Amino acid sequence: MTLAPIALFAFNRVGHLERTVCALRKNAGAEESELFIFSDGPRTNADNAKIESVRQFARSISGFKRVTITARDKNSGLSRSIIAGVTEIVNKYGAVIVLEDDLETSPFFLRYMNDALRFYRDEERVISIHGYMYPVKSELPETFFLRGADCWGWATWKRGWDRFEPDGGKLLQELRARHMEKDFDFNGAYPFTSMLRKQSTGRVDSWAIRWLASAFLDNKLTLYPGSSLVSNIGLDASGEHCSPTTQFDITLGSEPIKIRRIPVEENKTVRKALEQYYRTTRPSLPAVALRRLIFQFERWRRRP
Repeated sequence: MTLAPIALFAFNRVGHLERTVCALRKNAGAEESELFIFSDGPRTNADNAKIESVRQFARSISGFKRVTITARDKNSGLSRSIIAGVTEIVNKYGAVIVLEDDLETSPFFLRYMNDALRFYRDEERVISIHGYMYPVKSELPETFFLRGADCWGWATWKRGWDRFEPDGGKLLQELRARHMEKDFDFNGAYPFTSMLRKQSTGRVDSWAIRWLASAFLDNKLTLYPGSSLVSNIGLDASGEHCSPTTQFDITLGSEPIKIRRIPVEENKTVRKALEQYYRTTRPSLPAVALRRLIFQFERWRRRP
């Protein structure tokens, strides 16, 4: 049985990468899986030592069928690195499992991913498989579909990745033309449209918001597990794009996820639960206003 190749994207956090690889190696099927590590290059000379540590560790990795390292001389940035790497792997192998260097997986992650990739291989409406699930309060089914796509431990096929639209401005224009901003934002619960607007104007560099919008506008579905098989260990102020937070913390699933036939449609109950969760992650307007006032006061106090 052929298992999907794993693409792992790394930059300059060797400690996080070690934890990611250690957890992944504990998965059944790791020894039969090819691991492709994409090591991005330095932004400045200050990154050189950290990146060399990452690459030294990468060269020492064992426990997989084969480890292939792509070490870039120049810094591509996360978005370009992921887009190029995923495209390269799916074009060659037809499918890919994607991780970043700050994602710790359950021992059942690879089994779930490969089982679901096989099960939904020919189901055109399913664009991807996702391993992380947000800590909603509701009890969830073992697996379910949501419209769109996601980015913390995922998998897709070439036919799915071919639907990715890299032009954020084009996606934003279509979203507005179809009056879908509110729906895209989970009934206004989370500012995904704002993120897409910032990406399209160059204020943020995000491949993930374009992946989400591409799938959402195409009315495609992603399969999720009811019990998360991925934990993000990078929300500790060590990364480039995230502030420290505990709002996405979960307990890794301790049982395998069985892939069974379920209706190929969005689970509206879970979507509503996720909408309610998103509302709890956004600061209240008074809290935002208070932080702004404090910031303005500090600027006034420090004036010469």
